[in-house]
Amino acid sequence: MNSERYTRQTILKDFGLESQEKLAQAKVLVVGAGGLGIPVLTYLNAMGVGTLGIVDADEVSVSNLHRQVLYSENDIGHSKVAVAIKKLASQNSDTKLIPLHTFLTRDNALEVIKDFDLVVDASDNFPTRYLINDACVILKKPFVYGALHSFEGQVSVFNYQGGPTYRCLFPNMPKANEIPNCNEHGVLGIIPGIVGNLQALEVVKVLTGIGEVLSGKLLLYNGLEQNIQKIKFSCIPLNLEIEALQSEYTFDCLTALNSIDASDFEVLYQSKKVQTIDVRTLQEYQQFHLKNTISHPLSGIENWKQQLNFNEPIYLICESGIRSIQAQLYLQDYKPDANFINVNGGINKIRSYAAKH
Repeated sequence: MNSERYTRQTILKDFGLESQEKLAQAKVLVVGAGGLGIPVLTYLNAMGVGTLGIVDADEVSVSNLHRQVLYSENDIGHSKVAVAIKKLASQNSDTKLIPLHTFLTRDNALEVIKDFDLVVDASDNFPTRYLINDACVILKKPFVYGALHSFEGQVSVFNYQGGPTYRCLFPNMPKANEIPNCNEHGVLGIIPGIVGNLQALEVVKVLTGIGEVLSGKLLLYNGLEQNIQKIKFSCIPLNLEIEALQSEYTFDCLTALNSIDASDFEVLYQSKKVQTIDVRTLQEYQQFHLKNTISHPLSGIENWKQQLNFNEPIYLICESGIRSIQAQLYLQDYKPDANFINVNGGINKIRSYAAKH
Protein backbone atom coordinates (compact mmCIF):
# COMPACT_ATOMS: atom_id res chain seq x y z
CA MET A 1 0.00 0.00 0.00
CA ASN A 2 1.31 3.42 -0.98
CA SER A 3 1.04 5.31 2.32
CA GLU A 4 1.72 8.68 0.70
CA ARG A 5 -1.23 8.26 -1.63
CA TYR A 6 -3.71 8.08 1.25
CA THR A 7 -1.99 10.42 3.70
CA ARG A 8 -4.79 13.03 3.65
CA GLN A 9 -7.21 10.48 5.10
CA THR A 10 -4.81 8.47 7.27
CA ILE A 11 -3.86 11.64 9.19
CA LEU A 12 -7.47 11.93 10.28
CA LYS A 13 -7.59 11.17 13.99
CA ASP A 14 -10.67 8.93 13.74
CA PHE A 15 -9.49 7.09 10.59
CA GLY A 16 -5.75 6.44 10.58
CA LEU A 17 -3.63 3.66 9.10
CA GLU A 18 -5.74 0.95 10.70
CA SER A 19 -8.84 2.01 8.77
CA GLN A 20 -6.84 2.37 5.58
CA GLU A 21 -5.63 -1.20 5.96
CA LYS A 22 -9.22 -2.38 6.42
CA LEU A 23 -10.14 -0.73 3.13
CA ALA A 24 -7.18 -2.37 1.41
CA GLN A 25 -8.33 -5.81 2.58
CA ALA A 26 -11.98 -5.26 1.68
CA LYS A 27 -13.89 -6.79 -1.22
CA VAL A 28 -16.90 -4.78 -2.41
CA LEU A 29 -19.40 -5.78 -5.11
CA VAL A 30 -21.17 -2.95 -6.95
CA VAL A 31 -24.31 -4.03 -8.80
CA GLY A 32 -24.80 -1.53 -11.61
CA ALA A 33 -22.27 0.72 -13.37
CA GLY A 34 -24.69 3.56 -14.05
CA GLY A 35 -25.68 6.79 -12.34
CA LEU A 36 -25.19 5.50 -8.79
CA GLY A 37 -22.50 2.93 -9.51
CA ILE A 38 -20.09 5.39 -11.15
CA PRO A 39 -19.57 7.67 -8.11
CA VAL A 40 -19.47 4.65 -5.81
CA LEU A 41 -16.80 2.95 -7.90
CA THR A 42 -14.78 6.10 -8.54
CA TYR A 43 -14.47 7.09 -4.89
CA LEU A 44 -14.02 3.62 -3.42
CA ASN A 45 -11.31 3.01 -6.00
CA ALA A 46 -9.61 6.32 -5.24
CA MET A 47 -9.81 5.75 -1.48
CA GLY A 48 -8.05 2.41 -1.64
CA VAL A 49 -10.66 -0.36 -1.40
CA GLY A 50 -8.61 -3.43 -2.33
CA THR A 51 -11.09 -5.35 -4.53
CA LEU A 52 -14.03 -4.02 -6.52
CA GLY A 53 -16.42 -6.27 -8.44
CA ILE A 54 -18.64 -4.66 -11.07
CA VAL A 55 -21.87 -6.30 -12.26
CA ASP A 56 -23.52 -4.86 -15.39
CA ALA A 57 -24.46 -6.10 -18.86
CA ASP A 58 -25.42 -2.76 -20.42
CA GLU A 59 -23.60 -0.63 -22.97
CA VAL A 60 -22.93 3.11 -22.78
CA SER A 61 -25.58 5.20 -24.54
CA VAL A 62 -25.71 8.92 -25.26
CA SER A 63 -28.56 9.37 -22.76
CA ASN A 64 -26.25 8.09 -19.98
CA LEU A 65 -23.65 10.83 -20.37
CA HIS A 66 -25.38 13.64 -18.45
CA ARG A 67 -25.08 11.70 -15.19
CA GLN A 68 -22.67 8.78 -15.69
CA VAL A 69 -19.59 10.96 -15.76
CA LEU A 70 -16.95 8.23 -16.01
CA TYR A 71 -18.02 7.69 -19.64
CA SER A 72 -17.34 9.88 -22.66
CA GLU A 73 -18.78 10.21 -26.16
CA ASN A 74 -16.12 7.82 -27.48
CA ASP A 75 -17.47 5.11 -25.15
CA ILE A 76 -20.98 5.02 -26.67
CA GLY A 77 -21.87 1.49 -27.74
CA HIS A 78 -19.16 -0.11 -25.60
CA SER A 79 -19.66 -2.31 -22.54
CA LYS A 80 -20.02 -0.26 -19.38
CA VAL A 81 -18.04 -2.79 -17.37
CA ALA A 82 -15.16 -2.86 -19.88
CA VAL A 83 -14.96 0.94 -20.05
CA ALA A 84 -15.22 1.32 -16.27
CA ILE A 85 -12.50 -1.26 -15.63
CA LYS A 86 -10.10 0.49 -18.01
CA LYS A 87 -10.66 3.94 -16.50
CA LEU A 88 -10.64 2.78 -12.89
CA ALA A 89 -7.38 0.89 -13.49
CA SER A 90 -5.75 4.08 -14.71
CA GLN A 91 -7.06 5.88 -11.63
CA ASN A 92 -5.63 3.34 -9.16
CA SER A 93 -3.46 0.50 -10.43
CA ASP A 94 -3.35 -1.16 -6.99
CA THR A 95 -7.04 -2.06 -6.98
CA LYS A 96 -8.09 -5.56 -8.01
CA LEU A 97 -10.96 -5.00 -10.45
CA ILE A 98 -13.30 -7.90 -11.23
CA PRO A 99 -15.51 -7.45 -14.32
CA LEU A 100 -18.81 -9.33 -14.35
CA HIS A 101 -20.47 -8.78 -17.73
CA THR A 102 -23.90 -10.01 -16.68
CA PHE A 103 -27.12 -9.01 -15.01
CA LEU A 104 -27.59 -10.25 -11.46
CA THR A 105 -30.18 -13.05 -11.59
CA ARG A 106 -31.65 -15.65 -9.32
CA ASP A 107 -29.39 -18.23 -10.95
CA ASN A 108 -26.11 -16.41 -10.32
CA ALA A 109 -26.70 -14.11 -7.33
CA LEU A 110 -25.46 -16.38 -4.53
CA GLU A 111 -22.38 -17.45 -6.47
CA VAL A 112 -21.51 -13.86 -7.45
CA ILE A 113 -22.02 -12.33 -4.01
CA LYS A 114 -20.47 -15.01 -1.77
CA ASP A 115 -16.83 -13.90 -2.15
CA PHE A 116 -17.44 -10.24 -1.30
CA ASP A 117 -17.67 -8.54 2.10
CA LEU A 118 -20.39 -6.08 1.15
CA VAL A 119 -22.78 -5.35 -1.73
CA VAL A 120 -23.68 -1.93 -3.07
CA ASP A 121 -27.10 -1.81 -4.72
CA ALA A 122 -26.65 0.65 -7.59
CA SER A 123 -29.37 -0.98 -9.68
CA ASP A 124 -32.46 0.73 -11.02
CA ASN A 125 -35.22 -1.82 -10.53
CA PHE A 126 -37.17 -3.48 -7.74
CA PRO A 127 -36.67 -7.16 -8.68
CA THR A 128 -32.88 -6.73 -8.43
CA ARG A 129 -33.16 -5.00 -5.05
CA TYR A 130 -35.26 -7.78 -3.57
CA LEU A 131 -32.90 -10.37 -5.04
CA ILE A 132 -29.87 -8.59 -3.54
CA ASN A 133 -31.61 -8.37 -0.17
CA ASP A 134 -32.51 -12.04 -0.02
CA ALA A 135 -29.09 -13.21 -1.20
CA CYS A 136 -27.37 -10.97 1.36
CA VAL A 137 -29.56 -12.28 4.17
CA ILE A 138 -28.75 -15.87 3.19
CA LEU A 139 -25.03 -15.12 2.92
CA LYS A 140 -25.02 -12.77 5.93
CA LYS A 141 -23.63 -9.83 3.96
CA PRO A 142 -24.57 -6.17 4.51
CA PHE A 143 -25.71 -4.13 1.55
CA VAL A 144 -25.80 -0.40 0.92
CA TYR A 145 -28.95 0.78 -0.84
CA GLY A 146 -29.48 3.82 -3.03
CA ALA A 147 -32.43 4.91 -5.17
CA LEU A 148 -33.29 7.92 -7.34
CA HIS A 149 -36.31 9.79 -8.59
CA SER A 150 -36.26 13.18 -10.32
CA PHE A 151 -34.59 15.57 -7.84
CA GLU A 152 -34.60 13.15 -4.90
CA GLY A 153 -32.69 10.18 -3.57
CA GLN A 154 -32.69 7.58 -0.81
CA VAL A 155 -29.86 5.83 1.04
CA SER A 156 -29.80 3.14 3.73
CA VAL A 157 -27.76 0.16 4.92
CA PHE A 158 -29.50 -3.19 5.28
CA ASN A 159 -28.63 -6.47 6.97
CA TYR A 160 -25.85 -4.85 9.00
CA GLN A 161 -24.94 -6.62 12.25
CA GLY A 162 -28.39 -8.13 12.62
CA GLY A 163 -30.15 -4.89 11.71
CA PRO A 164 -33.22 -4.44 9.50
CA THR A 165 -33.35 -5.73 5.94
CA TYR A 166 -34.82 -4.16 2.82
CA ARG A 167 -37.98 -6.20 3.38
CA CYS A 168 -38.36 -4.65 6.84
CA LEU A 169 -38.79 -1.28 5.13
CA PHE A 170 -40.49 -2.43 1.91
CA PRO A 171 -42.14 -5.81 2.66
CA ASN A 172 -43.66 -6.39 -0.77
CA MET A 173 -42.61 -5.62 -4.30
CA PRO A 174 -44.80 -2.89 -5.82
CA LYS A 175 -47.12 -3.42 -8.74
CA ALA A 176 -45.61 -2.64 -12.13
CA ASN A 177 -48.08 0.19 -12.74
CA GLU A 178 -47.06 1.85 -9.46
CA ILE A 179 -43.44 2.28 -10.49
CA PRO A 180 -41.91 5.59 -11.62
CA ASN A 181 -38.86 5.23 -13.84
CA CYS A 182 -35.96 7.52 -14.74
CA ASN A 183 -36.35 6.90 -18.48
CA GLU A 184 -39.78 8.55 -18.50
CA HIS A 185 -39.77 10.86 -15.49
CA GLY A 186 -36.11 11.79 -15.63
CA VAL A 187 -33.41 12.50 -13.10
CA LEU A 188 -31.26 15.62 -12.72
CA GLY A 189 -27.71 14.64 -13.66
CA ILE A 190 -26.02 15.64 -10.42
CA ILE A 191 -28.46 13.82 -8.12
CA PRO A 192 -27.00 10.33 -8.79
CA GLY A 193 -23.55 11.75 -7.99
CA ILE A 194 -24.72 13.05 -4.62
CA VAL A 195 -26.63 9.90 -3.69
CA GLY A 196 -23.87 7.61 -4.98
CA ASN A 197 -21.30 9.43 -2.88
CA LEU A 198 -23.51 9.06 0.18
CA GLN A 199 -23.60 5.32 -0.56
CA ALA A 200 -19.80 5.24 -0.89
CA LEU A 201 -19.49 6.96 2.49
CA GLU A 202 -21.70 4.31 4.10
CA VAL A 203 -19.51 1.60 2.55
CA VAL A 204 -16.41 3.15 4.12
CA LYS A 205 -18.14 3.39 7.50
CA VAL A 206 -19.27 -0.24 7.39
CA LEU A 207 -15.82 -1.49 6.35
CA THR A 208 -13.82 0.54 8.86
CA GLY A 209 -16.21 0.87 11.80
CA ILE A 210 -16.02 4.67 11.94
CA GLY A 211 -19.06 6.86 12.49
CA GLU A 212 -22.71 5.83 12.71
CA VAL A 213 -23.96 3.53 9.94
CA LEU A 214 -27.40 4.18 8.39
CA SER A 215 -28.77 0.89 9.68
CA GLY A 216 -32.43 1.15 10.65
CA LYS A 217 -32.55 4.61 9.11
CA LEU A 218 -33.63 5.74 5.64
CA LEU A 219 -31.97 8.96 4.50
CA LEU A 220 -34.16 11.05 2.19
CA TYR A 221 -32.41 13.70 0.09
CA ASN A 222 -34.25 16.48 -1.74
CA GLY A 223 -31.92 18.31 -4.12
CA LEU A 224 -34.24 21.20 -4.93
CA GLU A 225 -34.56 22.16 -1.30
CA GLN A 226 -31.15 20.86 -0.17
CA ASN A 227 -33.06 19.05 2.52
CA ILE A 228 -32.07 15.81 4.26
CA GLN A 229 -34.40 13.81 6.50
CA LYS A 230 -33.95 10.50 8.28
CA ILE A 231 -36.74 8.03 8.93
CA LYS A 232 -36.23 5.28 11.51
CA PHE A 233 -37.60 1.79 10.94
CA SER A 234 -37.41 -1.41 12.95
CA CYS A 235 -36.16 -4.90 12.25
CA ILE A 236 -38.76 -7.62 11.66
CA PRO A 237 -36.97 -10.78 12.89
CA LEU A 238 -38.78 -13.04 10.43
CA ASN A 239 -37.03 -11.21 7.56
CA LEU A 240 -33.65 -12.38 8.89
CA GLU A 241 -34.65 -16.03 8.54
CA ILE A 242 -34.59 -16.29 4.73
CA GLU A 243 -32.81 -19.52 3.82
CA ALA A 244 -33.45 -19.81 0.08
CA LEU A 245 -34.09 -17.51 -2.86
CA GLN A 246 -37.59 -17.25 -4.24
CA SER A 247 -38.43 -19.20 -7.40
CA GLU A 248 -38.53 -15.94 -9.34
CA TYR A 249 -38.05 -12.21 -8.82
CA THR A 250 -40.67 -10.40 -10.85
CA PHE A 251 -43.38 -7.88 -10.11
CA ASP A 252 -46.36 -9.15 -8.13
CA CYS A 253 -48.71 -8.56 -11.06
CA LEU A 254 -46.78 -10.57 -13.65
CA THR A 255 -48.21 -14.00 -13.05
CA ALA A 256 -51.11 -13.54 -15.50
CA LEU A 257 -49.15 -11.66 -18.17
CA ASN A 258 -47.72 -13.15 -21.35
CA SER A 259 -44.07 -12.47 -22.04
CA ILE A 260 -41.16 -13.41 -24.27
CA ASP A 261 -37.46 -13.22 -23.49
CA ALA A 262 -35.71 -10.44 -25.41
CA SER A 263 -33.27 -12.86 -27.06
CA ASP A 264 -36.15 -15.01 -28.35
CA PHE A 265 -38.00 -11.94 -29.56
CA GLU A 266 -34.89 -10.76 -31.41
CA VAL A 267 -34.92 -13.99 -33.42
CA LEU A 268 -38.68 -13.74 -33.98
CA TYR A 269 -38.81 -10.18 -35.31
CA GLN A 270 -35.83 -10.81 -37.57
CA SER A 271 -37.63 -13.75 -39.20
CA LYS A 272 -41.08 -12.23 -39.73
CA LYS A 273 -43.02 -9.01 -39.31
CA VAL A 274 -44.83 -8.85 -36.00
CA GLN A 275 -46.94 -6.05 -34.53
CA THR A 276 -44.51 -4.42 -32.11
CA ILE A 277 -45.22 -1.27 -30.13
CA ASP A 278 -42.30 0.71 -28.70
CA VAL A 279 -43.66 2.57 -25.65
CA ARG A 280 -40.56 4.66 -24.93
CA THR A 281 -40.60 8.41 -25.47
CA LEU A 282 -40.40 9.73 -29.04
CA GLN A 283 -36.91 11.10 -28.33
CA GLU A 284 -35.65 7.67 -27.23
CA TYR A 285 -37.27 6.07 -30.28
CA GLN A 286 -35.62 8.56 -32.64
CA GLN A 287 -32.21 7.92 -31.11
CA PHE A 288 -32.50 4.15 -31.64
CA HIS A 289 -35.25 1.69 -32.45
CA LEU A 290 -35.78 -1.76 -33.89
CA LYS A 291 -36.89 -2.02 -37.50
CA ASN A 292 -40.62 -2.37 -38.16
CA THR A 293 -41.60 -1.21 -34.69
CA ILE A 294 -44.21 1.48 -34.09
CA SER A 295 -43.61 4.38 -31.71
CA HIS A 296 -46.49 4.83 -29.26
CA PRO A 297 -45.17 6.49 -26.04
CA LEU A 298 -46.70 5.17 -22.84
CA SER A 299 -47.77 8.68 -21.81
CA GLY A 300 -50.21 8.83 -24.77
CA ILE A 301 -51.69 5.35 -24.44
CA GLU A 302 -55.22 6.67 -24.02
CA ASN A 303 -54.98 8.27 -27.48
CA TRP A 304 -53.36 5.44 -29.45
CA LYS A 305 -54.90 2.32 -27.95
CA GLN A 306 -57.72 2.29 -30.54
CA GLN A 307 -55.18 2.16 -33.41
CA LEU A 308 -53.94 -1.35 -32.59
CA ASN A 309 -54.89 -4.47 -34.53
CA PHE A 310 -56.34 -6.64 -31.79
CA ASN A 311 -56.77 -9.60 -34.14
CA GLU A 312 -53.01 -10.20 -34.10
CA PRO A 313 -50.55 -10.63 -31.19
CA ILE A 314 -49.24 -7.29 -29.94
CA TYR A 315 -45.65 -7.20 -28.67
CA LEU A 316 -44.74 -4.38 -26.29
CA ILE A 317 -41.18 -3.20 -25.82
CA CYS A 318 -39.27 -0.45 -24.02
CA GLU A 319 -35.72 0.12 -22.80
CA SER A 320 -35.66 -2.43 -19.99
CA GLY A 321 -39.12 -4.03 -19.86
CA ILE A 322 -40.72 -1.92 -17.13
CA ARG A 323 -42.76 0.60 -19.13
CA SER A 324 -43.88 -2.12 -21.51
CA ILE A 325 -45.32 -4.01 -18.53
CA GLN A 326 -47.23 -0.90 -17.51
CA ALA A 327 -48.63 -0.63 -21.05
CA GLN A 328 -49.50 -4.32 -21.03
CA LEU A 329 -51.47 -4.00 -17.79
CA TYR A 330 -53.42 -1.03 -19.10
CA LEU A 331 -54.17 -2.61 -22.49
CA GLN A 332 -55.15 -5.94 -20.96
CA ASP A 333 -57.79 -4.16 -18.91
CA TYR A 334 -58.96 -2.30 -22.02
CA LYS A 335 -59.09 -5.39 -24.29
CA PRO A 336 -59.08 -8.56 -22.13
CA ASP A 337 -59.45 -10.92 -25.10
CA ALA A 338 -56.46 -9.56 -27.06
CA ASN A 339 -53.01 -11.13 -26.92
CA PHE A 340 -50.46 -8.69 -25.42
CA ILE A 341 -46.91 -9.96 -25.02
CA ASN A 342 -44.21 -8.13 -23.05
CA VAL A 343 -40.59 -8.29 -24.23
CA ASN A 344 -38.69 -9.07 -21.01
CA GLY A 345 -35.44 -7.15 -20.72
CA GLY A 346 -36.37 -4.82 -23.55
CA ILE A 347 -34.00 -3.16 -25.97
CA ASN A 348 -31.14 -3.25 -23.47
CA LYS A 349 -31.15 -7.05 -23.45
CA ILE A 350 -31.57 -7.30 -27.23
CA ARG A 351 -28.49 -5.11 -27.70
CA SER A 352 -26.55 -7.23 -25.24
CA TYR A 353 -27.65 -10.43 -27.01
CA ALA A 354 -26.75 -9.02 -30.44
CA ALA A 355 -23.31 -7.95 -29.25
CA LYS A 356 -22.50 -11.52 -28.22
CA HIS A 357 -23.65 -13.14 -31.46
